[in-house]
Amino acid sequence: MTDVPGAAPAPAARPAPLRVGLLGTGPWAAATHAPALAAHPDVAFAGVWGRRREAAAELAAEHSVPVYEDVDELFAACDAVAFALPPDVQAPLAVRAAGAGCHLLLDKPVATDAARAREVAEAARRAQVASVVFFTLRFAPGTAGWIDRRAASDGWFTAHAHWLGSLFTPGAAPSPYATSPWRREKGALWDVGPHVLSVLLPVLGEVTRVTAAPGPDDTVHLILRHASGASATVTLGFAAPQAVAGVGVELLGERGAERLPDWGGAAEAFAAALDALVTAARGGEPHPCDVGFGARVSELLAEAERQLGDG
Repeated sequence: MTDVPGAAPAPAARPAPLRVGLLGTGPWAAATHAPALAAHPDVAFAGVWGRRREAAAELAAEHSVPVYEDVDELFAACDAVAFALPPDVQAPLAVRAAGAGCHLLLDKPVATDAARAREVAEAARRAQVASVVFFTLRFAPGTAGWIDRRAASDGWFTAHAHWLGSLFTPGAAPSPYATSPWRREKGALWDVGPHVLSVLLPVLGEVTRVTAAPGPDDTVHLILRHASGASATVTLGFAAPQAVAGVGVELLGERGAERLPDWGGAAEAFAAALDALVTAARGGEPHPCDVGFGARVSELLAEAERQLGDG
């Protein structure tokens, strides 16, 4: 075809959608992961695998995608996989997925064992696959830009953060997440601790020292020392009185106090995480929340857990 002088250039061909499979069938997968995969313009929802076959078949049918009984067959049919599984089920499957050449969209924490988290990071590095860990606050429309802008600023002195829920409080409204065995075992430290660390580390810098102490019921208190010289205190718990349940992060520095804004819905945040994975998988800029960052978060939480056990 001969170009016509003065004519606008033909638009570039749109890249083929990234084929993404879903591992997991629980409430998080059904409410957030599957709808976002089905709606994303740069993703082809490739299928579902789950440990509960009937639940996997039901979720797959809802979105008119295949259901896989063999997880390795799902890996072979995908360019990438998204995980909505307990962390220590996720970790060994993520190693297998990376070995099959699949890019990784992981849930937090990567694993509740530091060595297992490092194994996932090494598998992704060895296979040269892209990775993103879904730390909600780092992708949510209300908070992602706020965190990036504070990370680009200096002069932070200290920070105070809390994430208190009533998931395990007697008399609290029932939640599908309260029956999760791994949350019952590991508590708020491992469930919401990663969210708080995902905010503090990019702003205040690498943690050089963590000190952990128990509070009432399942509450945990952390004191963090950062490479920048700043410090932070963190309170996490799932058995708080309903009247005080809530989330807050306050940064204190040369410009005064700044508070984390409301972040909006999880669906929008997960769609942004998919954007980041698609970009990285196509050779674009890797997201700071890759599996290496996720493994570091697991290391810090494991050290806090060790101290609590010693106490």
